[in-house]
Amino acid sequence: MQATGTLSVRVYTSQAQIPLEGATVVVAEPGEEGKWKLLSIQCTNSSGKINTIQIDTPVLAESTSPSGLPGDGAPFALCDVWAEQPGYAMLQVAGVQIFPDVETLQAMELIPLPQGLCSLQQRDERDIPVQNL
Repeated sequence: MQATGTLSVRVYTSQAQIPLEGATVVVAEPGEEGKWKLLSIQCTNSSGKINTIQIDTPVLAESTSPSGLPGDGAPFALCDVWAEQPGYAMLQVAGVQIFPDVETLQAMELIPLPQGLCSLQQRDERDIPVQNL
């Protein structure tokens, strides 16, 4: 039996959190044999947000290990989120935890690139470690 959680993503730039409209946001979860399962590809609106995504999670009552990994009794599912906009360094956030019946908000700050650089040439990666619940 599966439950679902939701993921909301907001893409912005600078400490003033200026929304980035038209940024591409990709959400995927790790699959078998190192492959990815694509969950969503969307562009941000004028507020820098995408539509909320429903993601399958383990049923909370069936979790057996608060510090385990998904598939090993953890109470959450994992996904990775990428955000890209021309003129900004691409950002990849790995290990976003999605809990059943909870909305997860992932804020993504994109850093402007110097003139002439492509977002694929310079990217920022962040890994969220599994929480010890």
